Amino acid sequence: MAKRYGGKFSPQDDSSSPKQPPRGQFDVARVEPAGARANLLFLPAVPLVFLSLNDGAVGLTIGLIAAGLLTAAAFLLREGLRAESAYNARRTARRPAFPRKIFSSLLTGLGVGLAAYRTEYLDAAAASEASLIAPILFGLMASVLHSVSFGIDPMTDKGMEGIDTFQQDRVARVVEGAETHLAEMTDAIKRAGDRRIEARVERFQDTARDLFRTVEEDPRDLAGARKYLTVYLKGARDATVKFADVYDRTRDAQALEDYSSLLDDLEQNFAARTRKLLLDDRSDLTVEIDVLRERLQREGVRLD
Repeated sequence: MAKRYGGKFSPQDDSSSPKQPPRGQFDVARVEPAGARANLLFLPAVPLVFLSLNDGAVGLTIGLIAAGLLTAAAFLLREGLRAESAYNARRTARRPAFPRKIFSSLLTGLGVGLAAYRTEYLDAAAASEASLIAPILFGLMASVLHSVSFGIDPMTDKGMEGIDTFQQDRVARVVEGAETHLAEMTDAIKRAGDRRIEARVERFQDTARDLFRTVEEDPRDLAGARKYLTVYLKGARDATVKFADVYDRTRDAQALEDYSSLLDDLEQNFAARTRKLLLDDRSDLTVEIDVLRERLQREGVRLD
């Protein structure tokens, strides 16, 4: 009976230890939180500006201020939605220091109120005859509807019980620097003009961010991961910059292969460090459970 050959030197060697499965391109894909619904709020300011051009000095000034408020509200809303998405994606997170969505609702109400007052002012025979009741009501309703449509910012910390805030701040500073390195990698690799290598860099960045999240959830892991978050990422950024410059000029296939191999090695190292930190956390939990059981047994509590 025929039998497939296998062994150490077989192309389909089954004797080697299983490796970490490769991360798919869309493994950690996320929907953009600031979608079309939020981006549409940039549009009302445009017709308001054009409609105010022929309304005199006062009407033009009020219209431009209202348009500026509405635009600022749209910017704040977009950033607030992104901050809320990052908050929900993490198991431990602090509430946003600046409530962007709440201020966005307030600015929207002010912008709509000023736009309504502009109409009242233009329709009135004189400025003294312009009523403030309708603009105030329109502004209040706009703020309420905005808050109902998009919600408010998270107002409490999540999963922060028992975590040293000083250590958490240290981790936040290190992770912020690491994210800066990743952003510089993204900007540099775009110069290479190769979508496949851009996707490869994105997969490595997703693996690196897994390590970020692990350290954020337990700041005690910072000492073991600091080298990865600083030295290794800085080296990866420098290598990306050099590769992008060389590949943009020469289209050297060997440079592409060497850089891809470097990303493979870095991704394996980052993934291994993340797994080690998770195993250490589980070991710490096992020790705590054992200590608790011994203490309960000394108190006369029998555990099955």
